[in-house]
Amino acid sequence: MRLPALVSREDIISLEKKYVWPPYTSSELHETRQPLVIVSAEGDYLEDANGKRYIDGVSSWWSRTLGHNPPRLKAAMHRQLEELIHVAAGGMTHAPVALLASELAQVAPTGLIRTHFSDNGSTAVEVAVKIAFQYWQQNGRPGRHRFIALSGAYHGDTLGAASLASIEEFNRVYGPLLFEIVRPPDVSAGWDKVLSGIEHQLLTRQDEIAGVVIEPLIQGASGMQIHSPEVVARLRELTQRVDTFLIADEVFTGYGRTGTMWAVDQARVTPDLMCLGKGFTAGMLPMAATLATGRVYDGFRGGDERALMHGHTFCGHALGAAVAREVLAIYREEPILEGVAKRAETVARFFHERIARLPGVRRVRTLGSVGAADLGDSGYRGRVGPKVYEAALRLGAYLRPLGDTVYIAPPLNVDERVLDTLLETLEAAIIAATH
Repeated sequence: MRLPALVSREDIISLEKKYVWPPYTSSELHETRQPLVIVSAEGDYLEDANGKRYIDGVSSWWSRTLGHNPPRLKAAMHRQLEELIHVAAGGMTHAPVALLASELAQVAPTGLIRTHFSDNGSTAVEVAVKIAFQYWQQNGRPGRHRFIALSGAYHGDTLGAASLASIEEFNRVYGPLLFEIVRPPDVSAGWDKVLSGIEHQLLTRQDEIAGVVIEPLIQGASGMQIHSPEVVARLRELTQRVDTFLIADEVFTGYGRTGTMWAVDQARVTPDLMCLGKGFTAGMLPMAATLATGRVYDGFRGGDERALMHGHTFCGHALGAAVAREVLAIYREEPILEGVAKRAETVARFFHERIARLPGVRRVRTLGSVGAADLGDSGYRGRVGPKVYEAALRLGAYLRPLGDTVYIAPPLNVDERVLDTLLETLEAAIIAATH
């Protein structure tokens, strides 16, 4: 694809530097760094204004679970464009959102039968926190106003979601605005101590704890830190013992990223609330959801004063719902999850047999289609990871590191030959950056 005749690559960069405020980027860096100017994306690849192609090794911040420009999702969007795009959710509904909610109830962990729609993963988590808090306020446990969240947690950038996070680079400056979180021991102390710490807090403060929030199996933004399904199962047991809520943030891990449709499936548990995003529309449109059990929903029965006081202009967006329904249809009709299992073997073998042996690599881990390697101990301030990023771009892959943690999280249906090339490119980029 070419740029419009009246706008050049240089024009775009100039306008971007003058008028855009990009995420996670200092003003000075924004004004001095040369961004990629992407003009098209297809399948596993991005193409820039110079005609160079890059493997999208992180599926555009983990959202393009089915690759770029998937024909079925484009067709579903076009069909819906001809019928209904958006109306307010207040007192109105439509077929796409009603059908989507019913289909989610069929595929979700047993018991999650109610869906509140929103527009991004952070908001999905924010809604879950507000639901849990309000439930206890109006159902006999008003002292329950605290949440337990793990060290290394990241649940989004809105203030409620940021309160749950413990990655200082993301939320330190906003400290005075955030609410207090109960933290168990750091995960570096080992999961037995983490779980013992949570058990102690739940038993001694059960009149205060409204819920426990977890990214099941993988803590993504903290460096792809992986834990076992037994951790999730144990948290379900502990929360049930004191009758409080387990909130599963599946914004990253849902839709097959860990090898099963939902990460909690591997623990054989149903959380009380589950947050979805990213893969919800396979990155086609900004839409998300918070799923709840019937018990949680029933806690809002009564007069208007007991209603969930949360809503967005774009709640239940018809166009997004149509695309999200087609995503579920693809998972029903195509071997997406089976393909993840096969690709997971390739990723695990390459990381453990080749990446782990490279000079400078401290530790590797893999789960599902995700593979990660630590190149230092400097976290988000590390400088080796960014060197890998630059080397990978030169070699034809887009790999955005988490500080000194480099990783891949390609589309779940990435072509197997492209996956081989991506892994070899990562290996070569690490070698280039560490020498």
